[in-house]
Amino acid sequence: MPFLTDPVLLPGALARTPQPTLPTGDGLLLRPWRAEDAPAVHAAFQDPLMHQWHLRSTDSVEEVAGWIEGWRGEWQGEQQAQWAVVDADTDALLGRVALRQILLTDGTAEIAYWTVAQARGRGVAVRSATALSRWAFEEIGFHRLELLHALANEASCRVAVKAGFVHEGTKRSACLHPDGWHDMHLHARVRGD
Repeated sequence: MPFLTDPVLLPGALARTPQPTLPTGDGLLLRPWRAEDAPAVHAAFQDPLMHQWHLRSTDSVEEVAGWIEGWRGEWQGEQQAQWAVVDADTDALLGRVALRQILLTDGTAEIAYWTVAQARGRGVAVRSATALSRWAFEEIGFHRLELLHALANEASCRVAVKAGFVHEGTKRSACLHPDGWHDMHLHARVRGD
């Protein structure tokens, strides 16, 4: 039985080219992960705030090296795409931004981010999410990007709003964190916003 609509994006929309490096235009660079980023990622995940809002922890640089190897391979699978967010001048790791839950046929994905402790309060997450959204809409052709954060994570809510993601509602008891189930705010941008 044929579908009544065409796919928004076809397979290969991402994987047909190498993962790009995306400048934000204001001092940050979104670039593919490198093996040598492992010590900085390991250090970032020692921060208690990362344990509060993220579902992973790490015991070693070697473990993080495995994560990075996986992140680098995700581009070809077109279900997730992860970038290191670095200072454009020094290449110092400031955070991560990603497209997750990619559904090419529907032209949708979820945007996610984190920043290292010393980069917080400097607009790194907002600038990264904005640059990645612009690329996803304008260069690739996504139709809708969603952003979820724990209702109690007020800093992430501020990032979502500043990056142009409209609050659409609350998903009740939607994500299990180490301290229990959390309600999640759902924000979204659609192409043309």
